Amino acid sequence: MSGSVRLAKVLHIISALWAMSLAFLIFADVSLRSVFSSPLPGTKEIIQNSVVAITFLQIPLAIYSGAMLRTSALDGMMGPAGRKILRLCCWLMGAAVFAALASASWEPFLTALRIGEYEGEGALRVPTWPVRGILVVMGAFSAIAYAMMFVWDLRGQLVDDTTAPPAATDGSPAL
Repeated sequence: MSGSVRLAKVLHIISALWAMSLAFLIFADVSLRSVFSSPLPGTKEIIQNSVVAITFLQIPLAIYSGAMLRTSALDGMMGPAGRKILRLCCWLMGAAVFAALASASWEPFLTALRIGEYEGEGALRVPTWPVRGILVVMGAFSAIAYAMMFVWDLRGQLVDDTTAPPAATDGSPAL
């Protein structure tokens, strides 16, 4: 298994633990509202920023496992060569979209870091630069993941070309 696939799995586990901790935060907030008629300060801001971060942490593994949104409408009308060309185009487009996302997110990240941008008022102010940084890093990582899938597919290293191709025969991205 390649290092980038291992890293994608670790990030996926981190995002799952983060989501589970949000569930406890929501439970605590609801409990405090019910029992003491007082919400847990900052819950909205933490959840609002966390959902974006959790989502982006899961994207690389979704790419490697072939779980990104796709349709098989054209696959059924094409032969193996047509499907491969379509997949290669999709890998390139995915890499371009996420590279553009990372690039477009770079300046807002630097600005948020420089000015100390935050969300929320009062008891808890949540800085936005960590989430903006996650967008930059995960956008770049996702672009790399798509590029790696393109190379593996081009070399014929993917195991299954009729469904979402998650694994390579040489052990590179075995999931």
